[in-house]
Parts: sequence; structure tokens; C-alpha cells
Amino acid sequence: QVQLVESGGGLVQPGGSLRLSCAASGRTFSSYAMGWFRQAPEKEREFVATISWNGGTTYYADSVKGRSTIFRDNAKNTMYLHMNRLKPEDTAVYYCAATRGVAFLTTTPDGVEYWGKGTLVTVSS
Repeated sequence: QVQLVESGGGLVQPGGSLRLSCAASGRTFSSYAMGWFRQAPEKEREFVATISWNGGTTYYADSVKGRSTIFRDNAKNTMYLHMNRLKPEDTAVYYCAATRGVAFLTTTPDGVEYWGKGTLVTVSS
């Protein structure tokens, strides 16, 4: 089992940048596909990005593609999401997600094995 703890959320102005972190417990971090989902108020949880076990391949939702970067440091058991050019519609609770034994996370929440508790990102002036 793995435990996930997000950090880095907060209030950001439109057009600004933010880096979220996800620290994972356990010795087998590198065997998990990792990723991020988000949930805005009164909306369903949606896929943001995923990264393969070795960080070699990534995949992004269209809504964040081109202004977000997901990466991981297996030596530190930590995954990151760097977001640029933030928009008010990026406001949401961002959740770290992990699944063992797969190349990537699915783009639906159903396929995720482990979740963090989330970190709130608010984009507002």
C-alpha cells in the first residue's frame, strides 16, 4: 500500500504559475504509475495528467496541455505538477493518484488504486 500527500496549493492570480508536489510513502514508488486529477466545486473529478513509472512518458488532458508539466523523482518518492498560465477555470482541489502495475493511469477516476487527500488551488485576482 502507498500513502500520498499533496502540497503546494494556494491562491494564484490568473496567468501565474504553481507547482504541486505529491510525496509517497513506501519503497516501491517506482512501480506505480502516477498522476493528477482535479475536482472543481459541483463538478465531477476529472483527469489532469499521468506519468509512467520511470517518468519517460506523460499524457495530459487537453485543458492543461501545453501549459503543464508532470514529472517525478523516484529517488525522492515524489511527483510534481507544474502549471503555467493559470486560469480561473483551473480552480479545483487537485488530487494525487497512483496505480500499481500499469503503464499509465486511466483517465477516469474508477481505475485509480490510491488517492491523496487533495490540495486546493484557487486562481483568482
